[in-house]
Amino acid sequence: MEKIAPQKAEKLVAVKGMNDILPGESARWEALESTVRSVMRSFAFENIRTPVVESTSLFVRGTGQSTDIVMKEMYSFDDRLNGEALTLRPENTPGVVRAAIEHNLTYDGGKRLYYMGPMFRHERPQRGRYRQFYQLGVEAIGFEGPEVDAEIILLAHALFKVLGLKNVRVELNSLGVTSERLAHRLALITYFEQFADLLDEDAKKRLHTNPLRILDTKNPVLKEIVRNAPMLIGFLGAESLARFDVVKTVLTACGVAWTVNPLLVRGLDYYSHTVFEFYTDELGSQGALIGGGRYDGLFELLGGKPTPAVGWGLGMERVLELLKTQGQVHAAHFPDAYAIVPNASALPVVLRCLQSLREQGVKVQMHASATPGVASMKSQFKKADASGAHFALIFGADEMAAGLITVKSLRDGVGEQATYPLSAVPHWAIKLQSRS
Repeated sequence: MEKIAPQKAEKLVAVKGMNDILPGESARWEALESTVRSVMRSFAFENIRTPVVESTSLFVRGTGQSTDIVMKEMYSFDDRLNGEALTLRPENTPGVVRAAIEHNLTYDGGKRLYYMGPMFRHERPQRGRYRQFYQLGVEAIGFEGPEVDAEIILLAHALFKVLGLKNVRVELNSLGVTSERLAHRLALITYFEQFADLLDEDAKKRLHTNPLRILDTKNPVLKEIVRNAPMLIGFLGAESLARFDVVKTVLTACGVAWTVNPLLVRGLDYYSHTVFEFYTDELGSQGALIGGGRYDGLFELLGGKPTPAVGWGLGMERVLELLKTQGQVHAAHFPDAYAIVPNASALPVVLRCLQSLREQGVKVQMHASATPGVASMKSQFKKADASGAHFALIFGADEMAAGLITVKSLRDGVGEQATYPLSAVPHWAIKLQSRS
């Protein structure tokens, strides 16, 4: 009977644009996340965690039916059990607002919230722009005053300062209130209609639905036309201008440099007053690090009571890329000590000692092999050195017989060693602690 050769299994790889973060790289992520948590605590912002999957209708209403995100980029599917339309979150502001409404978060006053986590958009992967990407966001909900707009800009500035990032500029604009935006919208339509033959397809689609979006065109032919278009700031009344002045004055008083960019807009009606972005010129086309603004109309749009709110989102991959570009590379995490075990019979004593060391805060890696105790001392020392550990813990036969452990330096003062009693780990454990 003819034998049928087994088919070769298809090689499984990650989905395009959804990347593994391996141990060496994840140390940089952990360092960034740790810094974020520290800065957030200093501004009294609390962590919120919302589901990765939400109802599709949340993003249609909260992100905008006519946006590229909703029309082209969302990962949406029908739940096989009940047919409900669901979507992997492409951003998290709508989810936070949904949670705030559902749980009545502002019943006792405003809330300062932040989150970190993965978002998903089906777009062409490129440097700093992936299909699964990680976003840090802050949302200050229930606060109406312009001082809170300034505060969250100061928070972003403080984070970048602690991270050591340089050459990041802050751009501001004001969108005013609805009546001012409507007057500006009519002026924009009238202006762009004069150049109907020069508008590209995107601009033609947006002319009568969302003319503000034409202002951020990437088309070089349109950029010259846009440069002479009526700007929203010319339609702002005294109250909106005074509010914008408060934001600028606070930032200046706190040493934050800024420029007004009249082309900086948001294409959705629920945005109002302050909008801002943080930019770098060191990442090419992916230079926008933070985008934010006030979105007082979103709560009502999603079925809640009118609630003032302002926030921003930060692309974590882009910040990590900029840190690397500017030479701010965080060292990998290394163990404090590496345990060398010449004989398997010593394992019960070894593991008891290592547990005690870990309880004292020492990071310890134990040598492991298919047959414990078989590997030579020489090969174990090679592994200890390669691990990056500062010390080798030697559990030799002579040490075990005397109730001792030998600690040998692998880095500073290479080769220096000392012996300590196994019965008194807490008294000498601190000598091993962290230089990594």
